[in-house]
Amino acid sequence: MSRLAIPTREDAPEKSQPLLDAVEKQLGVVPNLFRLVATSPAALEGYLGLNAALGRTLDAKTRERIALAIAQANGCDYCLSAHSYLGLNLAKIDDAEIALNRAGHSGDAKADAAIVFAGKVLGARGRVTDADIAEVRLAGFSEAQVIEIVATVALNVLTNYINNVADTDIDFPVVRAAQTA
Repeated sequence: MSRLAIPTREDAPEKSQPLLDAVEKQLGVVPNLFRLVATSPAALEGYLGLNAALGRTLDAKTRERIALAIAQANGCDYCLSAHSYLGLNLAKIDDAEIALNRAGHSGDAKADAAIVFAGKVLGARGRVTDADIAEVRLAGFSEAQVIEIVATVALNVLTNYINNVADTDIDFPVVRAAQTA
């Protein structure tokens, strides 16, 4: 059971209701993460705003691959479950690629550079080397995309930490970080 109360859809704060309506319109449901974050309308607005903005930049596969690597590294079962499901069903990433992503890699060279860089950003708390930046640029990522990869890492750390603090009830097919990637 979640350590923080997850409000029902109807019991979420009034200021969160329009935001949850938009989530439901996009996904067809309102997963527990969104209802949990909705307890703070400001946090929900910030999360959804950054998520939407990044959705217009890096492609869905790259974002899901990074999310899988970060969730695995942070031991976030909720996010690992959600992004495994989204990766398979929305981004159309196959099981073998998801396993590679969880291990911090990809079978696609350009995607691998993004995931490896994301892992370095996480592990070094942003203090990456000049060589790390050169490698991701060499793979074809622009300076704007480097910033977007960092922002994607930060967004996923946010949800990983919220779910790890709350021990959010998983409402996706369950995947555990402790399981071999």
